Amino acid sequence: MRYQGRITTWKDDKGFGFITPNSGGEQVFVHISSFSNRQRRPEGSELVTYELKADGKGRAQANTVAFVGEKPIPSRPPGRSNFPPIFAACFLAFLVVAVIAGRVPVVVLALYLGASLFAFFAYAFDKSTAARNQWRTQESTLHLFSLLGGWPGALAAQRLLRHKSAKASFQATFWFTVVLNCGALGWLFSPSGARALQSVLGAA
Repeated sequence: MRYQGRITTWKDDKGFGFITPNSGGEQVFVHISSFSNRQRRPEGSELVTYELKADGKGRAQANTVAFVGEKPIPSRPPGRSNFPPIFAACFLAFLVVAVIAGRVPVVVLALYLGASLFAFFAYAFDKSTAARNQWRTQESTLHLFSLLGGWPGALAAQRLLRHKSAKASFQATFWFTVVLNCGALGWLFSPSGARALQSVLGAA
């Protein structure tokens, strides 16, 4: 059964808000991932239709939300392309081979694995606090983890936790940090980069 209401509260930075049913009653929680149209983000005051489902604690939550005038379609889980996990796995496998071949110090591999672990837990913490409407991890912090080498873990979190995988602006910045990080790693394979890394490790 579909209902109709108006989005009376929307926090775009957190990706959720509340719908006031036209028929009256309590407000209904709605998350950005529940919208059928992922290309359009709500701004507030829009009329929408929706179905109801219960969350993990039995509370009512809007599902398959559609703006009035648009055809509601079942939303597909974000981040389900096979490319991101394959890309991350191939990258880490490449690093392992490079370490074995002596092209990259093992400390570089350890840095990527450690940063990926921190990034994954940062995403998990951010999703948990978002569900409880508590303090959120800044997007700039999540991007910093990716820039420092944690992007494989961030990709894993985006896919497994379905977090931060639908916001276009976040994804654009995220992939920019991936390009910058891979570019920096590529520089380490050059003679000048290898000498710079050896001097840093020698000083340490």
